[in-house]
Amino acid sequence: MELIAVLGRSPTGGRAYVGQVIECAWRLPRLYQAVVAGRVDTWKAQRIADLTHPLCPEAAEFVDRQLDAAVDEVGWKQLERLVAEAVLRFDPEQAEAERERISDHRHFDIDEPSDTGHVVIHGLMDAADGHDLDQAITRRAIMLGKCGDDSSMDVRRSKAAAELARQDLSLDLLFADPDTGEVIATAPGRRVTLNVHVTDTTLTGDNPVARCEETGPVLASQVKEWLQAPRTTVVVRPVVDLADCIPVDSYEIPDRHRQRVQLRDHTCRFPGCTTKATRCDLDHTIEHNKGGPTCPCNLVPLCRRHHRAKTFSLWRYVTVEPGLYLWLSPTGRHFLVGPKGTRVLDAPRRLDPDDY
Repeated sequence: MELIAVLGRSPTGGRAYVGQVIECAWRLPRLYQAVVAGRVDTWKAQRIADLTHPLCPEAAEFVDRQLDAAVDEVGWKQLERLVAEAVLRFDPEQAEAERERISDHRHFDIDEPSDTGHVVIHGLMDAADGHDLDQAITRRAIMLGKCGDDSSMDVRRSKAAAELARQDLSLDLLFADPDTGEVIATAPGRRVTLNVHVTDTTLTGDNPVARCEETGPVLASQVKEWLQAPRTTVVVRPVVDLADCIPVDSYEIPDRHRQRVQLRDHTCRFPGCTTKATRCDLDHTIEHNKGGPTCPCNLVPLCRRHHRAKTFSLWRYVTVEPGLYLWLSPTGRHFLVGPKGTRVLDAPRRLDPDDY
């Protein structure tokens, strides 16, 4: 109590602060030393301690070890995924119990209509079910656009969801056997593409962690459950060599190159951006009309906003090596963007527009 009073904190806040210090000093010693050395801000260590507090000792040590060399580069989204992976890796029973507990609370609700004749829809779904629904709605929204609907993508997605409902309501009327009443309509079902990476821990069964493009790390048992869903078509792709670099002559990017870049970079490579690479444009680092090849080593995923910033403003970047990029901001700041996140390299300096 005296310590909390001296620190000028409330009883609740003071106890939380002491708990965070103890968590760092005893269970996250590498992070604690980084704070003492002045390499990591205290507030950041406190937030990390809050995330690791519920973990078992082995999982906390795993997080501390992974953050040892890159704690100043890792963003909060990456940190949350790291903690999730630690739980799956070292306490899969708890992870499975938590998943089952959450699964029991799945719901899909439609609120009462508003005065304007609209409703709000909200719910909780299995990640794979949610992905299937998102893909189905997106495909229909794109088709509506091609058929002449000039509404925004969000509006077309809303209309597409309604069309899915109306199609289901019409099944009994349009596709039922008139004598028996049996519904004879068929649906394409779930289509899953499985990229399998075999490692030593995979073969020995020591690593229960799988990685889902849409959600991050998940239990391998959950992936097995998704694949066993009725009418699921599973496509197993061969191992993709991310170092493969065979250029093509055209400006258009072939699917094999697009896939390699997306698997290599995962997200938009602008400093701090977390937009998934599958939703990004692919930018030619060296412009195609200036001799830049169309190959993975010269392609970088950038979301539309940051692609335009690179094209129409003074933001610039160079590829240090595939997957590692050095950015220069209009005010002269350098950012190194790579697999570990974004690092600010230096203080700002004045940029000479004549250099560009």
